[in-house]
Amino acid sequence: MLNPPEPSGAGALADPAPQRPMTDATLAFASAGARAQGSAFEPRDRGSGWTWSRVLVMALSLLVLAAAVWQARGLDLADIAALVPASPLFWAVFAVSYLAGPASDWIIFRKLWGVGRRAFDALIRKLIYNELLLGYLGEVYFYTWARRKLPTDASPFGAVKDVAIMSAIAGNIMTLALIALAYPYLSLLPLAQYANDIFWSLAFVVAISLVPFVWRRQIFSLARRELWFVFGVHIGRIVATTLLSAVLWALVLPDVQIGWWLVLSAIRLLVSRLPFVPNKDVVFAGIAVLALGQDVEIAALMAMMAALILSTHLILALIFGLHDLAKGDKT
Repeated sequence: MLNPPEPSGAGALADPAPQRPMTDATLAFASAGARAQGSAFEPRDRGSGWTWSRVLVMALSLLVLAAAVWQARGLDLADIAALVPASPLFWAVFAVSYLAGPASDWIIFRKLWGVGRRAFDALIRKLIYNELLLGYLGEVYFYTWARRKLPTDASPFGAVKDVAIMSAIAGNIMTLALIALAYPYLSLLPLAQYANDIFWSLAFVVAISLVPFVWRRQIFSLARRELWFVFGVHIGRIVATTLLSAVLWALVLPDVQIGWWLVLSAIRLLVSRLPFVPNKDVVFAGIAVLALGQDVEIAALMAMMAALILSTHLILALIFGLHDLAKGDKT
């Protein structure tokens, strides 16, 4: 059986679609459907009945509402507001930083499936579920969303799985690279005596994460070219979010030496690699406060940023959750 042609840009949408069943083996089914329709993919419902995926989405909405209420109990919005800069530049950078993750995922699935604007909302929910509830629960949600919205009967599991694996590999590699950059400044922290142990431990983790490439044909569903595209987007996302976080910190405390930002960026990226830990920014803030010791200003900044990101998750979670309950997930 011949493999379906891979899309090569906007012009590929005009090519005639091969008239044969699409499978999960290549995950080219959505872009083929877009070519057959002569336009970019737009999600559509598979029916109005209550399927298992609809029940799961509603259950996730209820869970995230409960998590939002539970997490909000410990927030002092007045203290957070007092610490946050009023600078429009700060808020603009914060918004770009927050949306960088969903935007990178949208670019990936736009390439793979030709998704439309509505997928961006689903990808923001994916971020929130991962951060407020449990790591990779967002991928479960996005898989159910794709099952209901993709214009095909094929399963999108392979693409969602591959994108998650490539994200983990890219994250591990970039974590090691950032720790290497921050290595000369680790003496700023009390754990400097363990610097070599930390570095080689992480090197081992990164090496293990590259194992899937050895058995690529058995593990991955996407073609090699698509995998490299996904990997490149994830690397770009990590670089962008790391730089944007450092810019946000520097906007608040412009006189702090760059070594601190490198070390803290490395710690933040390291914490983000913990797959089943919710509220990673809160965990990072706690670790940073312990590591910083007497540096009260930087410790307060890390706590403020964690509270600000958590508050943003909670506000969006409430909006999405109430919307789902009101509409019955029919939009």
